[in-house]
Amino acid sequence: MKHVYTSFLTFTLLTLTTSLYAQGPNNTGTYYAAADGKKGYELKTAMCGIIKENHQKILYDDLWGYYTTTDLRGDDKIWDMYSDITNYTPVTKGQSSYPNEGSGYNREHSFPNSWFGGDKQHIAYADLFHLYPTDAYINNMRSNYCFGEVSNPTKKSQSGTSKLGPCSVEGANNVTCFEPNDIYKGDFARTYFYMVTRYEDEIAIWYTNNGTKVGISATLDGTADHAFTDWQLKMLMKWAKNDPIDSPIAKESPRNDAVYGIQKNRNPFIDYPGLEEYIWGDLVNDAFSYDDYKTPTAIMTIKTEPTYKEGVMYNLSGQVVDKSYKGIVIINGKKMIQK
Repeated sequence: MKHVYTSFLTFTLLTLTTSLYAQGPNNTGTYYAAADGKKGYELKTAMCGIIKENHQKILYDDLWGYYTTTDLRGDDKIWDMYSDITNYTPVTKGQSSYPNEGSGYNREHSFPNSWFGGDKQHIAYADLFHLYPTDAYINNMRSNYCFGEVSNPTKKSQSGTSKLGPCSVEGANNVTCFEPNDIYKGDFARTYFYMVTRYEDEIAIWYTNNGTKVGISATLDGTADHAFTDWQLKMLMKWAKNDPIDSPIAKESPRNDAVYGIQKNRNPFIDYPGLEEYIWGDLVNDAFSYDDYKTPTAIMTIKTEPTYKEGVMYNLSGQVVDKSYKGIVIINGKKMIQK
């Protein structure tokens, strides 16, 4: 009997030890464990199941309030990804009109709602992972056009960082597109990777029903697995590499945590930098490991010793962080614990 008890105790301790050490990034624990060992499109489908499960539907009208948790800058102003001249104080309701850039912000479906039919009852309509507060005037300029790169814009924001015009990306023929600010291109790429993963089982239906609408056929290819047109995928992969997560400002990781707190699912492309390479890129034949993840070398950045500025908060990687970001930070060159 003693031998049986000892064996049971040993097994229990081993199991406990394994569970303690088998932890995903960003305090995700075993959230992504069901995707362990998966490759390529099989990995994408596994991720779909994970981030779809327990995803709580939220109300579109409640976004105004949620943005004070998910999208505030360090100065408590709205974090606007379409215009860099704005300093919006959070509001609880939108305006009736927006005559010029800087006159107000609204709720932007970065993955246009017309692409999935505009159904206000659909969970995607208020999915915070693709809904950002943006300058309403530039939002209107963007309309439902696909993302792209523009050499000769027909319209642009005051600073010229957001542009609309003929797409200059190779393979995009006769396409009008919207090019966002360089510092947010990776954010939008990872947003789109999330969308075609979270809604993998609906992408083909959306394309069939709405494929003639502006922007969708330039972005999606109508399939559930590959999802994107070739030129769009190539561009988004490049954007993700050139604009790494939380660089130069820690924005995506804190927002990922905040959205998880609200709607109870996560964006795996933020938790695992370069995950897209395991699904569409050079690592499709490599098995994914949720607790021993290898970041693709192609998207790793080599950082030099940062120069710290007075009064600015940094994380251990030398990145500027929002004041609401919790954990270990460096202030004026000294390591501190923020609680």
